[in-house]
Amino acid sequence: MSKSNLQINLEYVTARLLLAGFGALPQRVSLCVGSIMAGCAYYFSGPLRRTGQRNLRLAFPDLSASERRRLLRGCFQNLGRLLGVFSQFAHANPQTLKRIIDCDGLEHLEAAQRSGRGVILFTGHVGAWELTSFALALFDHPLSFLVRRIDNSKIETLIDRARTRLGNRTIDKTSAAREMLQILQAGGTLGILVDLNTLDREAIFVDFFGVPASTTFMLARLALRTGADVLPVFAPWDKQRRRFLLKIGRPLVVDRTGDEAEDVRRLTQSFTSVVEDYVRRYPDQWLWIHRRWKTRPPGQPEIYD
Repeated sequence: MSKSNLQINLEYVTARLLLAGFGALPQRVSLCVGSIMAGCAYYFSGPLRRTGQRNLRLAFPDLSASERRRLLRGCFQNLGRLLGVFSQFAHANPQTLKRIIDCDGLEHLEAAQRSGRGVILFTGHVGAWELTSFALALFDHPLSFLVRRIDNSKIETLIDRARTRLGNRTIDKTSAAREMLQILQAGGTLGILVDLNTLDREAIFVDFFGVPASTTFMLARLALRTGADVLPVFAPWDKQRRRFLLKIGRPLVVDRTGDEAEDVRRLTQSFTSVVEDYVRRYPDQWLWIHRRWKTRPPGQPEIYD
C-alpha cells in the first residue's frame, strides 16, 4: 500500500528534525544523548524486545535472563550511538570526525587495492556499521556499497546525501548485479552487509550461532567469479577508549575446488563465522532486534511468534 503525501512529508520532517537536532550537538554529546535516549526506548519497545530476547536465547542459551536483558539494552544503546554519529555525517568537519575513530588495518585495504583485482569489503550490523563506509571515505578510500532504499523518497535522499558526502556511492541492492561486476572488474571497491535474513531465492543456509540462517550468497559468488580480494571491516565502539575502532582485516582465503555450489556454501559460512566472531566479542552491539532466523529450512518450525 503506497503512502499518502501527508505521511511521506510527516516522516520526512520528523527524520530531518531528529538528524538536525542531534547534528547540532557537540560530537561526543550527540553520541551520549543518543545512547541514553535509545536505552530508555528499550522499555517502550515490547515487540522488538521480544524478538531480541528470542534471538539471545538462541545465540547464548547458557546466559542468565538478567544478562540477556543487559545485552539487549546495550543493543538499543548502540542504535542510539549510531544515530548520534550518523547525524554528524552531513555537516561535521572531517578532521573532527576522525578524532573519535581509531583506524586499524588500513594497510590491508591499500595492498588489496594495489592488486587491481577489485576489493569486496563485508561487514555486519555490529557497532556503527554506517561508519564502516563513511570512515573509509574519511581516510581517503571511498567505495561503492549496497543499500536497501527507504520507502520514503524524501528520507532516502536525505540519508543518501549524508552517506555520499565524502565521495562514496550507494547502489540499490534490488538491481545491483551488473553494476557490482563492473565495479570489481574495473578494480574498484565494493561494500556489502551480510548478516540479515535473506529470501530463499537469494540465499543459502549456513550456521550462525549454531542455528541455520538464511544468508546471501552474493558475496561468495562475486568473489569466486571475479577474483576480487575479500576483507572484513567493522566499526565497534570501544568503551574504554570512548572511540570507534575501524578494523580492517586481512584478505580471506578464497579457494576454488571446481564445485561452485560447495565453494559458495563454504565461503558463505566463512564470512558468516567472521561476523559471529565479532558479535561474540561485542555482544551488546549487534542488531538483536532483527529477525535473523525468520526464514527456515524446509520442514523446520517457525522461530518467532
